[in-house]
Amino acid sequence: MHNLTEQSRDLSAAELIDLDRVLERKLFDIDRADIHAVTDGSDDGFLYARGFIVALGRDYYAAVVRDPEKAVLDADCQEMCYFFAQLHHERFGDFPATGSGISRESCSNPAGWHS
Repeated sequence: MHNLTEQSRDLSAAELIDLDRVLERKLFDIDRADIHAVTDGSDDGFLYARGFIVALGRDYYAAVVRDPEKAVLDADCQEMCYFFAQLHHERFGDFPATGSGISRESCSNPAGWHS
């Protein structure tokens, strides 16, 4: 996370908002019952588990999307879940409103929790 913070140091407000939108979409897309079955956790715990999946990078994320069994039980990275929004707040004094209409909170992706 330290390296990502350093790499993001000079980004504009618009760039941080754009990255936050990508992050929230990534978290939303893996908000799925089959991934939760492997990672476990409460609502917040599952959000942090998804943060871990995103934080490990593109290859790991893609592997978990294809095969949820690649996910790790009880692994979490809470800091990743609102990383770019937090940087925006620290640098510009407010949290960005993404306007996306999606939520990164657990169980909010209806396609991931169909019965």
